[in-house]
Amino acid sequence: MVWRQGIEELRARTAASVPGLVRVRRLPPASRMMTTGWRLGLAVGGWWVADRRLGGAASRAGVSRRVRHAFERLGPTYIKLGQILSAGEGLFPPELVAEFRHCRDQVPPEPFAAVRRRVQEELHAPLAEIFRSFDPEPLAAASIAQVHAAELRDGTPVVVKVQRGAIDELVRRDIAVMSWLAVRLVGRLPVAALANPPALVEVFAETIVEELDFRLEAQNMLDVAAVLEHFGQQALVVPRPHPTLVTKRVLVMERLSGFTWGDTAAMAAAGIDTADALRAALVSLLEGAVLAGVFHGDLHGGNLLVAPDSRVVLLDFGITGRLAPAQRVALLRMVVAATANDVPAQVAAMRDLGALPADVDVDAVIADLGLDRPPIDPTTLSIEELTAEVRALASALLEYGARLPKALILFVKDLLFLDGALAVMAPDLDILAEIAGLVTYFHERHGAAVARDLGLDPDAPPLVDLGPLRASLGLGEGDGGFTVRELQERRALMRRRLARHRARAGAAGTAGARGGPR
Repeated sequence: MVWRQGIEELRARTAASVPGLVRVRRLPPASRMMTTGWRLGLAVGGWWVADRRLGGAASRAGVSRRVRHAFERLGPTYIKLGQILSAGEGLFPPELVAEFRHCRDQVPPEPFAAVRRRVQEELHAPLAEIFRSFDPEPLAAASIAQVHAAELRDGTPVVVKVQRGAIDELVRRDIAVMSWLAVRLVGRLPVAALANPPALVEVFAETIVEELDFRLEAQNMLDVAAVLEHFGQQALVVPRPHPTLVTKRVLVMERLSGFTWGDTAAMAAAGIDTADALRAALVSLLEGAVLAGVFHGDLHGGNLLVAPDSRVVLLDFGITGRLAPAQRVALLRMVVAATANDVPAQVAAMRDLGALPADVDVDAVIADLGLDRPPIDPTTLSIEELTAEVRALASALLEYGARLPKALILFVKDLLFLDGALAVMAPDLDILAEIAGLVTYFHERHGAAVARDLGLDPDAPPLVDLGPLRASLGLGEGDGGFTVRELQERRALMRRRLARHRARAGAAGTAGARGGPR
């Protein structure tokens, strides 16, 4: 496979280019800056006039809505950023995440003439010499590329991913503009204060520059497939990249099909256990991340199918999580410490992952963040108390210089996606029993490797302390299990309470603006 020659050097060069891309220039690219400044200026100006005085969540919702509209008008790079933000539930302000879920999944496709020309230029042959058929209508058109169904000359069904024209230069100019703007947004907008714009732009740049070279994506496919094979995971499948038809801008790969992720009715009718499919995706994510240091970094409904034989199909490997050996061990330590309720070990692992400064005082972090306090059932708090807790936590983390490395963001984002899928695909799953089962699985299958990495006694049973989780769910020691359905009901209760609180706050603000009741 000629395209694999020097692939690791290519990956290293690509990563090394990021600091230059995000370097804040004295002046950004003029024409793109004017367009970007105009669109974002209108968004921020509208928020300043109409939404800023509302304060709190209402203000953040207003600016999120206006910025999302601006992103859609600014085109593919910003739409891609919006889609990444939309998958960051728990990482970014909820108003921002909710709003950017409305980002278009589809962008207008390029004309087929341009696609034909690019494929022929990249593969150095007329289309008819390589393909028996090539559907001019794309299966999907996304921000970076579009995908077409085709057949090779021997009749093999394939999918052809074709990069958009001039997207490379557009992305680089947009990153330069984003970097210039990001440092000027710190502390000026409610969303920016929580999301740390410069760090967000850096992670975005690290992610998107790899997506611009399909040779790296094809190698990602092979690497994830090798991890699955190493751990004997037969419940997942990765499409094969073609051994010769891969270039920087064109990727020909095996065509796989299956049920849409989350279509539980169709899967149930086909005799597929959706809980097993979800469990397989979770186990493979954990094995890849904490034991191999390589995992699919962009799990969402559009990148997953369930084949008729019940295997989970992984698609789109443009974003793949990779951890250096020390990072991988730190993540493993964090996961093991979480199941054992070892708070100091968790904070130390976060430090070793790069999420906290290397010289941070672990005991001080625990005290300042209140991690040494007994866990609280959030449904027992008032909205004011809960909001104050979250605000204090965010403020303390920022004061410590907390940041989220790319690999950790991707790992947490994947976990949050699978957590959300539980409500649709396995609502009656017992959460506590499932956690205990995962710990048992890893101890039986990988206990020796985990013990070796962490310096533990390989013969000692794993420590599992679900007490804090039970307390946060309002469960006593004598209570039974807790299903996903019950968890969703608790979350719905919190959302309703928060909505009522916002409505009351909005009404009070309106009354105050009018001079109060008469």
